[in-house]
Amino acid sequence: MIGRDLVAIADLSPDSVLELLDSAEHLKRSGPDQSLSGKVITTIFEKPSLRTKASLEIGAQLLGGHVVAFGAHEFQIGDREPIEDVTRVISRMADGIALRVFSHQTILSACNVSDIPILNALSDLEHPCQALADIFTLKEKFGSLGGLNIAFVGDGYNVARSLAYASVMSGMHIKIASPVGYQLDPSVVESANSLPGGGTVLQLSEPSEAVRDAAAVYTDVWASMGQESETALRAEAFSSYQINSELMSLAPSDALVMHDLPAHQGEEITREVFEGPNSIIFDQAENRLFTTQAALKYMFNAN
Repeated sequence: MIGRDLVAIADLSPDSVLELLDSAEHLKRSGPDQSLSGKVITTIFEKPSLRTKASLEIGAQLLGGHVVAFGAHEFQIGDREPIEDVTRVISRMADGIALRVFSHQTILSACNVSDIPILNALSDLEHPCQALADIFTLKEKFGSLGGLNIAFVGDGYNVARSLAYASVMSGMHIKIASPVGYQLDPSVVESANSLPGGGTVLQLSEPSEAVRDAAAVYTDVWASMGQESETALRAEAFSSYQINSELMSLAPSDALVMHDLPAHQGEEITREVFEGPNSIIFDQAENRLFTTQAALKYMFNAN
């Protein structure tokens, strides 16, 4: 295979994470180069997207590449055609594949047969593109990441998982507060804490304990795509996990507020906090462009 897969944050090394952040910083400061000139990236999305689609398509084109996009209705992966066959066909026509899927196993199955690099644009286990944008944004705001305390309040799902791995490898200390039954699997916490980089992950159940010394407080929707049938159940379970003025009053007064979007204002975060002066939510969204470009360059060894 020509290039490198980027499937999970935990597959990277601390040096690779730093390399990606430095690449994103250079792209944001100096503008895009033409390192993907002549490259064709195919995107296959089972789930809808704004930031992921925009950052991939705009980012690749700014780097001189071209994107061919397919939606879920065009493939019906697993019903009309197995992902292995889809991947083998695309491998003979394009230079890279970005997959945004329900099951992480879909991505692993694609990697097993692919002759071209694959980027995880979201699965049920990981969202590496988002985690890179998150830590890049924090690095912009604080200058360095080592020793930084951050809090994640919400569902221990894909975003929390990737952020936990990225935090440890960049030397940050993250406290994740989730209701019982919605926490990261203990094996994930153990695995993250065993990674090099000097950071730590602590799983909690009390949001107030998580935010107390946090330089940034992060949240996500309570019910992600594919979990719509659980919306009412989750709203009850997460009712005391809202990021609001009362909770933020327990954090340092200059604690930043983060969200990966889309946000459901009035549920996981109040409008007051979302629109408040400490919010860096749209900085995160903007930075998806630069970290996605860095990820594409990494895939093609173009850094």
